[in-house]
Amino acid sequence: MKVILLEDVKSVGKKGDLVELKEGYARNFIIPKKLGVEATDANMNTLKLQKKQEEKLAREQLEAAERLAKELDEMTVKLEIKGGEGGKVFGSVSSKEIAKEIARQYGKEVDKKKIQLSEAIKTEGMHEVTVKLHPKVTAKLRVQVTAVR
Repeated sequence: MKVILLEDVKSVGKKGDLVELKEGYARNFIIPKKLGVEATDANMNTLKLQKKQEEKLAREQLEAAERLAKELDEMTVKLEIKGGEGGKVFGSVSSKEIAKEIARQYGKEVDKKKIQLSEAIKTEGMHEVTVKLHPKVTAKLRVQVTAVR
């Protein structure tokens, strides 16, 4: 029996896959638990429309991420932090603070989880930070840290 999976099913397939299953397994487990539907012509057409919609949405997200990456590549975020002698700062600059400053200075929303710091910034000066906006798109953001005495 051919079944279109509505959810990921372990050792069977992923959501949206068309799989061939034994009749009993499909009728007694997959279909009653709403993990899949029988592959009729109407359901196949629905699946095609859903896949087109998902592709369009993924393409739009990729384009938006690429546009934001170009903007971030040109940005320099300026941060002030309390500091002492010799370029040392008290505390550190985290991805949360960087995201907040991007929103305040440039009006762009960037999720703090997308800002990748190998370790917190603890010195003043210019630092380059990687921002992973999409699995295929990364940007380099410059962060200027100034110590205020």
